[in-house]
Parts: sequence; structure tokens; C-alpha cells
Amino acid sequence: MAHDTTGLTGTDAAATTAGAATRDSNKEKSSYTPPAGSTARHELRVGAGGTTGAQSYTASADWLVLRKKEKPRAEMFYIAYVADAGSGPARPLTFVFNGGPGASSVYLHLGAMGPRRAQFTEQGLAPASPYTLTDNESTWLEFTDLVFIDPIGTGFSRMIDDDEAKSSGGSGDKGGKPSKDDEAETSEYWQLKRDLEALGEFIRKYLSRFHRWDSPIYVAGESYGGFRAAKLTKLLQQEYGVGLAGAVIISPAMEFTLLDGSDYDALPWIDTFPTMAGAAWGHGKSRKKKAGEDLRGFMARAAEFAVKELLPVLAAGDLYGEEKKERVLRQAADFIGLDRDVVKNKNGRVSIDYFVKNLLREQRMHLGLYDASLKVSDPYSDRDSYSGPDPTLHHVERVFAAGINTQLRKAIGLDTEREYNLLSLTVNKGWKIDTREHALESQVGATDDLRYGMSLNPHMKAYICHGIFDLVTPYFAAERITHLMKLTPEQQRMLTVKHYDGGHMFYTWDSSRREFAADMRRFYSA
Repeated sequence: MAHDTTGLTGTDAAATTAGAATRDSNKEKSSYTPPAGSTARHELRVGAGGTTGAQSYTASADWLVLRKKEKPRAEMFYIAYVADAGSGPARPLTFVFNGGPGASSVYLHLGAMGPRRAQFTEQGLAPASPYTLTDNESTWLEFTDLVFIDPIGTGFSRMIDDDEAKSSGGSGDKGGKPSKDDEAETSEYWQLKRDLEALGEFIRKYLSRFHRWDSPIYVAGESYGGFRAAKLTKLLQQEYGVGLAGAVIISPAMEFTLLDGSDYDALPWIDTFPTMAGAAWGHGKSRKKKAGEDLRGFMARAAEFAVKELLPVLAAGDLYGEEKKERVLRQAADFIGLDRDVVKNKNGRVSIDYFVKNLLREQRMHLGLYDASLKVSDPYSDRDSYSGPDPTLHHVERVFAAGINTQLRKAIGLDTEREYNLLSLTVNKGWKIDTREHALESQVGATDDLRYGMSLNPHMKAYICHGIFDLVTPYFAAERITHLMKLTPEQQRMLTVKHYDGGHMFYTWDSSRREFAADMRRFYSA
């Protein structure tokens, strides 16, 4: 890939400054101006589909100002990739965000979709440093323009304080992390509804600024971002006038009630069971393997067992009968490779934290919560709880950090002293639901919004996918939920559910990233 940021003339040269091609032509009521963005021209020499030749595109990094009562309230940062050829009205445009809450868009950006990607091992682990970027043979830029959005408090996005809002000179460029006062103010956007409204405002402004209202519009989100994407299928179309061609919902947390199990429910334990069984199979610990059976077949059998036999035990407890209960719990233990007495004492409710800590404990190894097929040396194997790094979260942060700073500061040429915030625990811990409902009436989820969005727009496609080894947002939850949506035959044809080898970020696996891109190429062209 050639990175040509020199020799630009005319509008190309002007686009590298703050005021040129990336500012609204109409003057706002306030003269507030965000920091200077940057634009560069690049060339993709190898297509995602294995095609050869050159595809030139424009890469931009900039801020859009969000407003409240006509006053500037926040700067939302984005990175856009627009193909130079064929970027007219028929060219799709996809808005992309990750989850957390508190995560920037770097993971989907440099892990799966962007024209350049961070390099990992074949199964998604961090290589030895230095960490470099490479051309992404699986980039989605081949079939859609891309806009990666960083929600407020992540990436370079932040609140605008009152003094800055009153100043005619704009914000300038503050370096480093936000102050405590900034964090307190930013919490306005750390709420379910306000966060979605901010994304809606951003998308509407972007479409107006760059004249893309006549393009096919898609949203794509991962984890809590998948929750966002499903919610936006209703909000964008009903409140913001943005008709969607499709939504890509990646490793989603669709219903909050399924994220934390207790002694008094059953479904969260059922959803994680097939993934535990698959991890036990992969690590040679399951005692229910059949000769000649492959992994996917084994996990399907584990899921069937979980629904037909384990679920009644978890739902009815002692009412099920002690003899039947013990028989089922023995089989459950054999599926997931743990000691039978342990599973019996836990009444079949094995937490994901206990499972990843104890499946390979005698080997002093710990599994990944986000990808249970991976293992890492446990630095505190004698302790009951795990205090070491997760192989699929902490191990890859430094790779993405090096990659996004290289891409922004070197390849795109953004000049800023701000520190790019990949994953903010402050945002995550400060997040609020703000449902405005009575506490006893609250059911927080996104599935109803997706159903509503599909009814609102019968032409909108939806694609839900997971990594099969993800214990945090397990794939079987989506399997169950989509069979409970009561879709019409026509709507069922517009919904695709598929799962890939790997974990929460399954696209860090080479084979899954390529397969995912090929599936998306067909999804967009259908």
C-alpha cells in the first residue's frame, strides 16, 4: 500500500487542514471550531476478494461537533475511508463502532475492516514487538466506504467545556487524558439513551456534510456496539430519518438480563454451556467426545443437551427429582470437563470465571474469557480467583495501541497531542441505563428494537454473528433469541445468523477474518 501524503494539489491539499473539505458550508450559530483534522490519499494494491490491481481511496481523521440546545457540547472523533472510484450514490456507506461501553472503534478498524490491519498470530495472539500494520486483504473497503466512530470519552472524542464553547477561537488541542472535571461532564453521554442519540446526531450530520443521504447506509457494531447497532435499527429510522440497508451485529450483548446468572434463573447458564463444552473439547478435557465427531457437531450436541436436559434441572431444582438431577449433572460435568462433585455442588451453575480458572488448573494454565480456546500461564495458580492477564484482551491492547497511533499520526498525518483512549474503564464504570421506567418494570435489551426496525423497513437486512469460543457474549444466546423473535417468513429471509471460529474478536484469527469478509461481500451485494 502506498501512503502518498505529499504532492497534493487544489482541494486535496486544502483537505489536510481543519477548515477545508471537512467543515460545514453553513455557519453554525456558534463559531466554535474543533481541532484540525487531516486527510491523505492512499492506494490499496490487493483487493479483499483476492483481486489484483490498485484501488485509490481517501483516508480522513476529523471531529464533528455535537450540540445541545444549539450550543456545542462534544467533539466526536471519526476515521473515514472513501474509495475514489465508484463512490457515488450506489456505493454503500457503513458506520462502525465497538462496545464496552468505553471502547473506541480501533478493534473493528484495525482488526477486521479497515484497509490496514494490525498483525497477530494465526489464532489471534500478540506477536513479538515491534508491532506493525500490514495491508488488509480482507478490508471491507472493497464493497463499502467506512466511517469508524469513537463515542464520547473514547479515542479522541471528548466533551467541550463551557469556556471553550463561549470562545470564538475553538478548543485548540489539549494533550493527555481528560481531567476529572472533564470526566464528570462527559458522563452526560455515558447513558444508554444519550449515547444512542449522539450516534444518531453524528450519522445525520455526516450524511449532510458529505452529501451521502442517497447512499445505501449500514451500521456495524461489536459487543455493546452490537447492542447499539440493534437499537439503532429503530432509532435511526424512526427518529433521525435514516433509512438503513442493513445492520451487522457482531458478538452482541442483546439482552442485559442474560449477562449475569444467579441461583434463581436458568438461561444465562444454558447459553454459556455449549461454549464451555467446546473449550473442554479443544483442550482435551471433555469426557463426552464421540469417535469421529468434529467440534461443531459436538457443540451442537452439547447445546441440545443443555436445552432438553440441563434446563429443566436448573429451572426446577429439587422438584426435578434427585436421581434424575444427579444423572443430568454428571453428564453436564462430563461435557465441560470439570469434576462431577464440583458441578453437583454448584447445582449445574458453573460461572465463566470459575471455568476458565479451573479447567486447566493442574497445568497452571488459565483460559481466555473472550476466547476460551486460548490459554495463558497463570501467575497465581494457588489463588482461588484469577488476577493475571486475559490472553484475548490484555495481550492485544499494545498491538492495537501501536497500530492506531501509527495509522493516525503517520499514515493519515493527524497532528495532535491528545492521547488516543482505546478502552476507558472510567466510561465503563460510569455507564448508566437511564430507562426512566420503574425498577420493577425494566427489561433492558435490543431484540425488540431489531424486530421493530425490521417491521419498519422490510428491505433492511440484518446479520448476527459470534465467535464460538466467546464466554462473555456466548453465541448460543443469539441462537435462542432469534428463534423467539416471531419473524414472518419474509423477515426470516432478511436475517442471517452465523458463527465463526475464534472468540469475541474472532476476526483476529486469519481464517475467520477472511471468511467473515467473504460473507460480508455477499451480504452487501445480495
